Amino acid sequence: MSTSSETIALGQPTVGDEELAAVAEVFRSGWLAGAGPTCRKFEERFAAATGTAHALSTSSCGAALYLGLRVLDVRPGDEVIVGDYTFPATGHAVLQAGATPVFADVRPDIWSADPAAVEALVTPRTVGILAVDVAGQPGDFDEYRAIADKHGLWLFEDAACAAGATYRERPAGSLADLAAFSFHGRKGITAGEGGALVSDRADLIEHARRLHTYGIEPAFSRGTRGELPIPVFQEAGYNFRLSDIQAAIMNVQLDRLPDLVAARRSVARRYHQGLAELPGVAVPAELPDRGHPWQAYILTIAEELGRDRLALELRERGIQCNFGTYASHLQPVYGEQRPLPVSADVFRRHLAIPMHANLTEYEVQRVVDTVRAVVTELS
Repeated sequence: MSTSSETIALGQPTVGDEELAAVAEVFRSGWLAGAGPTCRKFEERFAAATGTAHALSTSSCGAALYLGLRVLDVRPGDEVIVGDYTFPATGHAVLQAGATPVFADVRPDIWSADPAAVEALVTPRTVGILAVDVAGQPGDFDEYRAIADKHGLWLFEDAACAAGATYRERPAGSLADLAAFSFHGRKGITAGEGGALVSDRADLIEHARRLHTYGIEPAFSRGTRGELPIPVFQEAGYNFRLSDIQAAIMNVQLDRLPDLVAARRSVARRYHQGLAELPGVAVPAELPDRGHPWQAYILTIAEELGRDRLALELRERGIQCNFGTYASHLQPVYGEQRPLPVSADVFRRHLAIPMHANLTEYEVQRVVDTVRAVVTELS
C-alpha cells in the first residue's frame, strides 16, 4: 500500500501567504461576520469577472441555488427541468423549493443536458430550466435560451464548477437569468466553502440578499445610512451569508483565477497527449466554442475494462481517483424515474483522476504512466 506522502491528490486548493495576509486584514478591521465590506468588495469584483451586473456571496452553492429558485417564485406543483448528470445538490434545491425536478438526459460527449431532451420534457407545469456546467464546461446555452423563450420559461445556470469558463466568448455566469457558483475546496477557486449567485437583474439579487439575511437588509447596508434603521421582517429568510473572512480569501483567489485556469488547462493537455490513444479509455471532450476550466478531468472507461477495478488499483498505487458525478435520476431520494440511458451509462463508466493547479510535471507523468500500466494489466 502506498503511503500518504506518495499519494497524488485528486484535488487540492492553491492558497498561501496572500490569503493569510487578506484574512489578517479582516481581523484588524473588526468585521468578521457575513455580508460586510469585504463581501461587498468581492461581490463587485465577482460580478465583473462573470460578466454580470450583480453578485451575492452565499454560504454555499446549494444556498445560492435555493435562493435563486425562491426569487424566481418557484412553488409547489411547478416542474423544473434539470440536467441529470450532476451532484444532487441541483435536484435537491428544486425539492427544497417545493417543486418537482424533471431530469433531462445528457449529451454523450460533454454530459450537459441534451437540448432535444430538454424541449421534450416541457409541460404546462414547467416553469424553468436548470442547466449544469458539468466539470465546468458550459452546456448549450443558446439552445437552452431558445427553448426557454419559446415556452416562456426562466433559465438558471448551475455554474458550480465553472469559474473561469467561457461559452462563445461569454463568461460562465452570464449565460442565463441567474447563475450559481461554488467555492468548495475542490473547485477552481475556493474559500473551503461558499458560493455566489449572479444576475443582470437587480430585483432578483436584492430579493435574494434579503432572504439570505433572515428576510431583512444586511447590517452593513443599513449602517451606511444617516439614520437609525429599524429593519422590518416582511418574509421569513435564512442565514446563508458568506463571512468576510471567506470573502477575503475569495478576493485573493479571484486574483489567482487566470493562472489557476491556465495551469489546469496545461495539465489537461498533457493528459490528452498521454492517454488519448489508450485502448479502453476515452479522454474528455472540450468543444471548440467553449473555454473549459477543467474543475475535473474525467475519463470514460470501457465496460470490459471495469471502472471500479481500475479505480481501486490506481488508489493502491497512490493515485487518488473517484467516480465522476451522479446520474441523479437513479438516486432514491427522487423516487421512481424514467430511464435516462446516457446519464446512467456515464455514471457507471466515469473515472476522475487528479486535477488541480498544483500538479507538477513529474506528478502528471506519474498519473499517465500509472493509468497506462494498470489499463494494460487489466486488459
